[in-house]
Amino acid sequence: MTTRHDTAASPSKEGGAAPGRPPGGRASAEADRRKRAKLSRRWQRDMRWSPYAFVSPFFLLFLAFGLFPLIYTGWASLHTVELTAPTDMQWTGLDNYTRIFDDEFFWNAAKNTLWIGVISTVPQLLMAMGLAHILNYKLRASTFYRVVMLAPYATSIAAASLVFVLLFGRDYGMINWVLDMVGLDKIDWQNGSWSSKFAVSTIVIWRWTGYNALIYLAAMQAIPQDLYESAALDGANRWRQFIHVTLPSLRPTILFTVVVSTIGASQVFGEPLLFDANKGASGGSQHQFQTLGLYLYEQGWVNQHLGRASAIAWAMFLILIVIGILNAVISRRLRASS
Repeated sequence: MTTRHDTAASPSKEGGAAPGRPPGGRASAEADRRKRAKLSRRWQRDMRWSPYAFVSPFFLLFLAFGLFPLIYTGWASLHTVELTAPTDMQWTGLDNYTRIFDDEFFWNAAKNTLWIGVISTVPQLLMAMGLAHILNYKLRASTFYRVVMLAPYATSIAAASLVFVLLFGRDYGMINWVLDMVGLDKIDWQNGSWSSKFAVSTIVIWRWTGYNALIYLAAMQAIPQDLYESAALDGANRWRQFIHVTLPSLRPTILFTVVVSTIGASQVFGEPLLFDANKGASGGSQHQFQTLGLYLYEQGWVNQHLGRASAIAWAMFLILIVIGILNAVISRRLRASS
């Protein structure tokens, strides 16, 4: 009898059929490895270049609205160019600079800017320091007072200036009404030389005192309380603590606010422009409160001399550079002394 042999697979040592290798397994592992390497490279590129992408909008806006106007203004200051024909330029070299430095109205505007800056900056920072010192103590509704301090800063220049124009009115202003009640003569605030500077400075003081007070308050709260406790143990009262602890700790902050306020004072424009809307950029009937910003505006957009206005803008820019250099020198000496 014929014996039949089945062709079944022989069992493996563990029992059962031996498993075969899945087709394409090595290729799949290689593809996974390449995918992971690609993702790793993409992650590295993202970590390296994404910060630049995040800050690029600022540099693009600065290039379009900051650097390009600065360079173009410097180029226009070397030419004679009128507002009616801005593309028609005639090379004059440094003639615009020599002309404005020989112009008495430029020096009058520079002097007015200096006096308005002094009259507005010094009381402003002193008042801000006092208000910050008061708010540094534990008071009820302290958050409300801080919001009130910042409210003038959030007010537009136009609204604030128009309100102060009504307050300093010659015939119906509230301030002259109060002076008349106490028996004093009325003051023509807009046409007076020093009275107009004082009135314009008052607007600046009202807008920026609360802002600087909050800066001082933040710096005061960063002073370690151990210094005050040690001073109290030595018998120092609050006034002596303020003189010997608070002020020395606030020297960098005070220097910062002085520099920022000085830069802002050199660029005052909206307050004097709106203080006497009838005179416009002339800064009063006798140019008694015309600042450098108003003088620039008058030359460029009233007299339509863009080349001369560009030279004035660059002169103001050089003044700011000098202020920055003085700030760096004083800051370095303060750090060395401390």
